Amino acid sequence: MRYGPWLVAVAAVLLASCTVGPNYVRPDTPRTAAYKESPPEAYKNPGVWQPAQPSDDTLRANWWELFGDEQLNALEQQVVLGNQDLKVAEARFREARALIGYARASEFPTIGVGSGIRSLRDSSTQPYFPLPSSHATGDFVLPADLSYEVDLWGRIRRSVVAAGKEAQATAADLQSIKLSLHAELAIDYFELRSADAQQHLLEDTVDAYSDSLQLARNRLDGGVSPESDVAQAKTQLDTARVQATDIAVRRAQYEHAIAVLIGQPPASFGLAAAPFDPQPPAVPIGIPSELLERRPDIAAAERRAGEANEQIGIAIAAYYPSLSLNGVGGFESSSSATWFDWPSRLWAVGLSMAEIVYDGGRRHAKTEAARAQYDAVIAGYRQTTLTAFQQVEDHLAALSILEREAQQQDEAVDSAKNNLRLFTDRYVGGRDNYLQVITAQTAYLDNERNQVEIRRRRMDATVLLVKALGGGWTAAALPKLEELARSPLDRRL
Repeated sequence: MRYGPWLVAVAAVLLASCTVGPNYVRPDTPRTAAYKESPPEAYKNPGVWQPAQPSDDTLRANWWELFGDEQLNALEQQVVLGNQDLKVAEARFREARALIGYARASEFPTIGVGSGIRSLRDSSTQPYFPLPSSHATGDFVLPADLSYEVDLWGRIRRSVVAAGKEAQATAADLQSIKLSLHAELAIDYFELRSADAQQHLLEDTVDAYSDSLQLARNRLDGGVSPESDVAQAKTQLDTARVQATDIAVRRAQYEHAIAVLIGQPPASFGLAAAPFDPQPPAVPIGIPSELLERRPDIAAAERRAGEANEQIGIAIAAYYPSLSLNGVGGFESSSSATWFDWPSRLWAVGLSMAEIVYDGGRRHAKTEAARAQYDAVIAGYRQTTLTAFQQVEDHLAALSILEREAQQQDEAVDSAKNNLRLFTDRYVGGRDNYLQVITAQTAYLDNERNQVEIRRRRMDATVLLVKALGGGWTAAALPKLEELARSPLDRRL
């Protein structure tokens, strides 16, 4: 066993290797036991929503199905297939995963093979040691080089872990973008349907104002009303027509936005007008502590905190000496006939250790920069968490307030409608002038339009609440670090 001592020495070095630098501990974040804002009263009504199974009190991945709109469901499914921003995010995840393999390649030896064929002739007049005669010789060489860095201090292992955490963070980024796109589509869809409702309302208003104009003309012809009543009625009608026409601009913009979100050119996409009578669904809210596992942006920030911690260890490992195993083996001969004969074999193997004695403070600066970067990422993680809590509280408050506002607005519409009927009857009876009718018409139209607007805002706030809660996603859906860190060969096997 001529090589026994070498093998024992190498094995001892490998077994004695360790990892320097701090171990990662998930940072603490501010949190509360419950949300400050109470959900809308409708959420507490069993007739509106209640779980059929114990697991039904959580959001599902296809959260848009809560709204019960088949057209919306069909559009949401097309986002995954056609949206280009989503394809960009998915490609970035694949890139991050591939970089794990790049980092892990350092755990294995690098082997290179090269061959060379040369014809050599020494000069017979060379200085100092002239040859009695010169002749040409051949040199046929086929070496295989091996180099391997022994990971004594965990630099390579930490690089692999850091790449894995970045891949996990990128996977969470992908989910964040997907959630944002689905939410944006839902909001654009409800905006478009709100425009449909406004269009329908204004068209009905134009018809009503046309009848009022005809009434004013009839009374003018009968000599019971002045010509100013006709002028006022016509102005009111023309204004309503302008408003009805202007709604088309808003609707077209949202239709175009939906087309782009699902990956289609606006010219080849269209949505027919449909009624808008929304009923905001109840959203399972959960407790604040669950938000840390349900928001993909929080998960991404936490994984990047772990990655930053690994960078500190990598920087500290640079203070310690590096150990490399190098070897070469192959065949060399002066003749092609004996190139691969056994006596033509060659080999060499050895260990080399290197340590930086002085670098002008470069390693210290690198370590301090890594620590500062870690502190910045931790602060960003905590800020992301605080922002998530704020968004949930904001949308809970908005839904509760808008619920009361919707009830008040319904009463205001009824009052305005009754007021218009009253003044119209008084005008027909000759007890009031037409200005009172116009005032009542304007108030009624404004209240009806505000009613539609509040309904839209309630639907938007519901979508934003779902988004703030993570859209049914959970950190358990992230690819496991062990799976990501497997080499391409492992995955093929």
